[in-house]
Parts: sequence; structure tokens; C-alpha cells
Amino acid sequence: MSLLVVGLSHRSAPVSVLERASLPAEAQAKLLQDTLAAEPAVEAAVLATCNRIELYADVDKFHAGVAELSTLLAQHSGVGLDELTPYLYVHYEDRAVHHLFSVACGLDSMVVGEGQILGQIKDALALGQELHTAGRLLNDLFQQALRVGKRAHSETGIDRAGQSLVTFGLEQLAAGADVADWAAGKRALVIGAGSMSSLAAATLARTGVAEIVVANRTRARADRLVEILVQPGGTGVAARAVEMAAVRDELTRADVVVSCTGATGLVLTAEAVATALGLDIDDAAETPAAPAVPAPAPADADRHAAWVENGSAVRQAVRRATVPAQGAGPVRLALLDLAMPRDIDGGAARLDGVRLVDIESLAEASADAPMAADVDQVRTIVADEVAAFGAAQRAAHITPTVVALRTMAAGVVAGEIARLDGRLPDLDEKQRAEITQTVRRVVDKLLHAPTVRVKQLASEPGGAGYADALRELFDLDPQTVAAVSRADLNDPNRGRS
Repeated sequence: MSLLVVGLSHRSAPVSVLERASLPAEAQAKLLQDTLAAEPAVEAAVLATCNRIELYADVDKFHAGVAELSTLLAQHSGVGLDELTPYLYVHYEDRAVHHLFSVACGLDSMVVGEGQILGQIKDALALGQELHTAGRLLNDLFQQALRVGKRAHSETGIDRAGQSLVTFGLEQLAAGADVADWAAGKRALVIGAGSMSSLAAATLARTGVAEIVVANRTRARADRLVEILVQPGGTGVAARAVEMAAVRDELTRADVVVSCTGATGLVLTAEAVATALGLDIDDAAETPAAPAVPAPAPADADRHAAWVENGSAVRQAVRRATVPAQGAGPVRLALLDLAMPRDIDGGAARLDGVRLVDIESLAEASADAPMAADVDQVRTIVADEVAAFGAAQRAAHITPTVVALRTMAAGVVAGEIARLDGRLPDLDEKQRAEITQTVRRVVDKLLHAPTVRVKQLASEPGGAGYADALRELFDLDPQTVAAVSRADLNDPNRGRS
């Protein structure tokens, strides 16, 4: 079997496509179940964040796997396959491992070096484990990705190369001012109580806002977030929870709003923002239509790869040309939309006194951000870890065959000792034990060198065929080898951190 990943991210697709292709939790679970039901895949995991959707699978056929995974992504995202295909990327075997390790280190993030992706990878693994779609390969892969990401953050200064999306977004809202000075005394409204919203609330509290109001569809979750903010030893900020129905009223008192929900529609319309500020929505300037960015034909893989590689500058230019002008006058309300699909109507940016920062504008702002020298060190770590993971997987691939060989040898020894008992029934226990031990030592010594050597050879690139050779030479029963593999896969202690 072989590792395959098919996905799209902020690097390959415009925000409008990512927005439409976003996968809520229930859709992720159904995608995993349907992937396993598909013929080419025996394991599956999905990594879905605000700026990427990736489907990982252990497949037995590359081309069939790519076709099936692409079709499943289209079906469950609701974006037609013909429309989605130009934005998809494919990574296979070591390149797939390299991709996930790079993602875990924050090298592929919108803001380089951000650490929140580690939590999202952990959640993806947990979902695969809960649904039993992540087997030995994906458990090992995602566990190792988490370790590589932690290593990158602990051994390098990658954190200095970027910040979390929340921090970066607040810096964009502050428009060059010190964030702490900008936030001091402000009232903040946080819409949503998930991981990103919790991070936003904690970040706002550290910047020194005067009050945080948390609104969420499930009031209990909003209450829990508020408890964390105000508990002894916490941030010390004044905080309270409200129902989602109270958002419009709270909007009239807020200075800054951060929204990140799983809603499929808008949470804040331009009309609601205008009403809260006492403005007329008709006074907002019109946004020019975005020119289309042509994509190559889906079948032309080479042109598609070049388009993905070289087209980012074109797409950024289009975004710069079409991002609506921010409202005139002093900023009365700052809006940070971290949701995908978006929570806040883009038309709100054209209202007087409103500044809006969303995922799309963050992508544009971060595209030209300088990369720290630490990034090169992280790339070296990733390359070393990919090589080590590949060697370990190749060695693990032959382990069931070696175990099956030794099991067969033990069976031969047991059979010969039983035959000896029948021929020499007068042997006492001490004599029998000595003979048994001698035969076992002979067999172990004969098998030791070849099994150690075959593991070494199998761990090298191109070593996958040694397991097949070993099975053929010793006429091992394939079902016995498969039984060893299943026992390893079903080990309850495997893949748990």
C-alpha cells in the first residue's frame, strides 16, 4: 500500500473556492467513511482548516486513488469536480510525507511558523482514530508529524518567522500601531467559542482590552470560555457570555469584533453593521467585479503544476485590484473574520468608520512577509525526518514477514521435539530441556544474520521487495504474514500519545 494526499489550500486556490469547499465536522466524518468504502483506500484521514482541505489515504493504486479521492472531495465539498480539479494538488509516498511534515512545522501556513496547525493535525488524527479510519500508516504518519512540528518549534526560531492568524490579524487592524496601545480600553466581541475563537479571546485579553463578550450558538460553550478568561490566575479581563441573538445589540457597544464560527452563511451582514453604527447601507461604495483568473484544462497536469507554481502573483494582483476600499474616516469598528467560509459580509468594509480584515486580506498581507533564516533550519529538519520516516516504514513493512518466519521456525522446532519424544520416550526433563534449548539456539543463530540484514536492506530506498523475496524463499503462508500485520494494527497501545 502507498500514501497519497489530494487537497487544496490557500496556495493553490482562491479564497472563494476554499470558502465553498469548506467541510464541517459531520461532512468530514462522512468523507472518511466513504473514502474507506472506496476500493483503492484502506486508511483515510482528513485535515480541514480555514485555509486547507486535504484527504490522506493509504491506497493500492495511484491513478485510481487520485481519481477516487478527487471525486470524493468534490462530492462532499459541494464544488463540482471540473471546477475543483484545477486547484487540487497531489503528493505521493515520500512527497506526501514531506508535505505533511512541512505543514506541521508551519512552513505551508498562511502565516509562516504559526503553531495552531499542530492542534488541527492532532484533531484530524483523533477523528481518524475515533472512526477507525486511521490505521498503522496514518497513525504513524500523523504522530510523527506532531513530533516533527514540536521539534521545529523547540529547536529553531520558526516562531519568530510568523505569528498566529489572530495576532497577525490584530496587527493588520492596528494598521501599524502597537497592538497593545491600539487595543487598550476597547470592548471586544468574540463570535464563536471553538479553538480559534478561544485563541482570539485569550489574545485579546493579553493585549489589554477592557472587556470581552463571547457569543455562541451553544451558550454552555460560551460560558466555559468566559470561565477560563476570568478564573483566578487567568487573564483577569472582564468577560461575559451572551446568546447569539444578542449579537446585534452587542455590536452597538463593541469596538472590535472577531468572528470564527462553523456557520455556512453570514453571521454579520453589512446591513447589521451599518445599523449598529447608525449608517445608511446605501452609502457604501460599490465593489468592482473580480476579473477571472484562467485555469488550465484539468487533464493538462504539466500546465496545471506550472499554473499553481507561478500563478500566485497573478492571483495576488487580482485580489489587490478587487479588495473593496475600506470605509472613510476614523475607525469606529474593527472587524476580524477568521472563518472559512466567511462570517462577515465583505460589503461591511465599504462603510464609513469600518475596517475589515478577513482570510483573503491576510493572505495578501502575508504573501510578501520576510522569511526568517530559521526557515532553512526547519526545512533541513523536515528533510531529515522524512528520510527517517521512510526508512522506518520500509523496515516496518518487512517486520511481519520476519515475525512469520520466526514463528514458522519455532513451529518446526516444536514439531521435531515432539517427534523426538516419541522416538526417545525415556528422556528425563533435564535432557529434554537441554536438547530443546540446543535446537532453538541453532535455529536462532541460522536466522539471526539474514533477518537482521534483510531489515537493514529493506530500510533503504527501493528495499520494499525484500519482504516479497523472504516470503518466496521460505515459502511463507501469506495469510500468516497478514495475521501478524493485523495483530500489529489492532494493538490498542499503537498510535496513542
